[in-house]
Amino acid sequence: MRAPALISRSGFTALLISLLAFNVQPSLATQWITYTNTDGETLYLDNDRQPSLYTGDYGDCQGDSAITATRWNAAYYKDNMTISFNIEGFTAVANESVMLYIGVYAYGENRFNMTFDPCFANIYSMCPINASVPIAGSGIIPIAPADVAGIPDIALSIPDFEGQAILRVFGNSTQSQIACYSAVLRNGNSFSHPAAVGGTVGFFVAIAFISSVATAVYGQGLQETRKHYAHSLSIFVVFSVLQHVFYTGALSTNFPSVLPAFWSNFAWASGMIHSASMQNAINEFVGNNRGNISSLGSAPTGQSNVDLGGGYSLSSIYKRTVEKRALANSTSGFSWYGHSVEPGLPLPGNYSSFAGTLGELQIPASNAFLTGLLWLLILIAIMLGFVVVLKAALELLAAVKVMKTDRLAFFRRHWIYCAGIVVLRSCFIAFFMMIFLSLFQFTIGGGSGVLAIAGIVFCLFLIGMLGISAYALWYRLSGQKARLEQDRLQLKSNLRWVRASTVDATEDSRKTIASLPWRHLQLKDSLERPHVHDDDDYLIKFGWLSARFRRSKWWFFAAWLIYEFVRACFYGAAAGSPLTQVFGLLAWEILSLFAIVMMRPFESNRLNMLMVYFLGFSKVVSVALCAAFDPRFGLDRILTTVIGVVIIVIQGILIICTLIAVVIGAVSSWMSVRRYKEKDKFHPSRLANRRTKYFAHIDQKAADKPLPKSPKSEPVQKSSVSEEPKEPYFSVADVRRQTKIEDEDPENENNLDDDEDQRISTSMDANRQLYSRPPSRAPSMRSRTSISNLPYGARRHRASWSTNDFANAGYEPEQIPSGMQPRMSIDSFRGVSRDPIGTPNRKRASSNRQSWTNDPSLVDIPGAANDRSVSSYRGRHRSLSISQNQLQSRYVSEEPAEVRPTTSVT
Repeated sequence: MRAPALISRSGFTALLISLLAFNVQPSLATQWITYTNTDGETLYLDNDRQPSLYTGDYGDCQGDSAITATRWNAAYYKDNMTISFNIEGFTAVANESVMLYIGVYAYGENRFNMTFDPCFANIYSMCPINASVPIAGSGIIPIAPADVAGIPDIALSIPDFEGQAILRVFGNSTQSQIACYSAVLRNGNSFSHPAAVGGTVGFFVAIAFISSVATAVYGQGLQETRKHYAHSLSIFVVFSVLQHVFYTGALSTNFPSVLPAFWSNFAWASGMIHSASMQNAINEFVGNNRGNISSLGSAPTGQSNVDLGGGYSLSSIYKRTVEKRALANSTSGFSWYGHSVEPGLPLPGNYSSFAGTLGELQIPASNAFLTGLLWLLILIAIMLGFVVVLKAALELLAAVKVMKTDRLAFFRRHWIYCAGIVVLRSCFIAFFMMIFLSLFQFTIGGGSGVLAIAGIVFCLFLIGMLGISAYALWYRLSGQKARLEQDRLQLKSNLRWVRASTVDATEDSRKTIASLPWRHLQLKDSLERPHVHDDDDYLIKFGWLSARFRRSKWWFFAAWLIYEFVRACFYGAAAGSPLTQVFGLLAWEILSLFAIVMMRPFESNRLNMLMVYFLGFSKVVSVALCAAFDPRFGLDRILTTVIGVVIIVIQGILIICTLIAVVIGAVSSWMSVRRYKEKDKFHPSRLANRRTKYFAHIDQKAADKPLPKSPKSEPVQKSSVSEEPKEPYFSVADVRRQTKIEDEDPENENNLDDDEDQRISTSMDANRQLYSRPPSRAPSMRSRTSISNLPYGARRHRASWSTNDFANAGYEPEQIPSGMQPRMSIDSFRGVSRDPIGTPNRKRASSNRQSWTNDPSLVDIPGAANDRSVSSYRGRHRSLSISQNQLQSRYVSEEPAEVRPTTSVT
């Protein structure tokens, strides 16, 4: 039986048609316009496409405009050479004919302007303007290429195009300006991506925070924990980098548009996070008394700015012939337009001073202090909640047997104390931010309530943090005697300054380039207490201040607070005085960089590299380049934009280096947390050897001593002790003679006697001393060739015995002297005998053998009997050897003494 169909064929066809209609409906709703270009081609363009240039937020640039605009936007379409505009609003003027003037300004110069009568442009709500008729006008005006010849093509693609579109309304009866509105121009490209860039950086900051907390709470002893905590990446360093980048925008200079856009990505790390509800609450608290941000160089909305965009010439507006431009089309506007800015914000397109930097975030400068304070309190609350949740989670894991009960015991017992440390550490990190914001609030003024809160916060941070630091120093230095000692600063060849008292001249071979007189404070502890890094009591109380610094620079936290306080004074108290602020801050940054580089206070090399060198260099260069943005120098805005891009590159590299350091710090923290695991149980295993080297590096840095010098780098010291005379390059092991033809003569057997046996035995004993020092007398004194009774050069020979001869005499093989075995048979040459030092015995020429003719026992005796006793038989056929000393004194080589092969003389 056929199964029933779930849907009929006709029903399926109807469903398919309805789905297609649903999908096609949006495309059918799209409005298309046609345009014929100069080549005669007809183009179909989407009416809601993104323009090449369009306006963003706008503001009142007159302050008392007779027309209140609720909408003002304009756009330039390059594809069909048109300008679209929309204006909406209302007015209190009873009846007035007006003229409209639209000007486009890019990088400080007028690139396009147009004057027209709204009556000719079919804007009847403004022809004339009337209080009873709402203003609403829109249109699309065709333009010629000559009209936009001043706008370069790069302006349509460069990030954060710096331009303004200004709408001015003039009353014909008085021929004066009655309304002015300015809007920022954009092209859709920008360095500002707070969601993407800020979110990515925030993710890395979270990794750094977890890594730092893990090394702080894990460990079996405070001293061991401190060592590993000192080499994790500090949240203090990360926030110092991010706050430096953003608060560079607090200088009272006229920044190019690219910089505030770039800085907005890191505003969250400085407490500048826009929240509409928070800003509305602050506005209600602040009221109308917002201070004077115009003194900072940034005009707020609602104030007159007659010179905006270079001003205008009233005579040129009314004397020129009003152009009659036909509208190609009318539209209700597009989706790219901006909105009117909130009260207290600067005019859109004005990026001068801290107000201009905050304008990118939609935060009024008058609200900056309270915004930063509220977000700091929120952050502290989040951190306290994190400590509580961590404590509860650890107890839960221990209760269900997932974690050992003794893990993280110190944190679990003292979690309330750790919560207090978190609060103090957060205030230490936010010290510069809150001091600056407090002083900035004092500079611009405001309501009494805001100023009172700023004063309280300023005192709490200044007195509180400096007081805690002073107490930490006193707690340690009390009971120590101070003494000022003379010293000298030496500039070494590696461009580092060192104190002469800390350098050992015998160990430091680096050349001193220059030196300066110096004095240093020497402290002597009369109580004989351990060092702060080895004192558990001090680590518990003040480890959150000193734990990351070197043993000799543990006090650096106090110097850092003073440095940050002076910076905050230049940024906040000197706001509105750009030259004083910039050049004073530049001098302070240079001096501080010089001092901090000399100290290199952090125990970790990564922190020194990031905090001392990279951050210090970025601060000096950023402030120096920002000095060029002062309007009194009159630099072209295009040139200032190029300088701004250079600053972005420098600070961007700093941010990238920080993120890389976060990743490396996370890996090293993982090694530290797993330090009690055996090497074969550590994962990933490819990092096991690296972990061992890392732990050795930590131990070496904790001692705060320089690395031991490599033996290659140590200079060769000449010994004052006289060296022994060099020996010849060869040594003689023994001397053996081979069988000669004349040995078969029976008469030669009578030449050896018992005296020769004793002398040969003595020679064999001396042969064992192969490397004895040769006697000091000349070789000629030992030679007895001159007293021989044989002619000069004549030698006597004795018979050599073979193996068969010993066998015939009744000797067993093991009784044959070892010195004679190697030459007894050809087969024995397969295993060459060796002398006492392992050198093979080589055959030597007979010419090198010492003469025996001076021995009377070797003189031939005619008629001597051939029969000898066994003992005489063995003595005559013993291996004949002479001592090495005798031959060395006679045969001395002139070759180098380093090579000394053993040579056998035949």
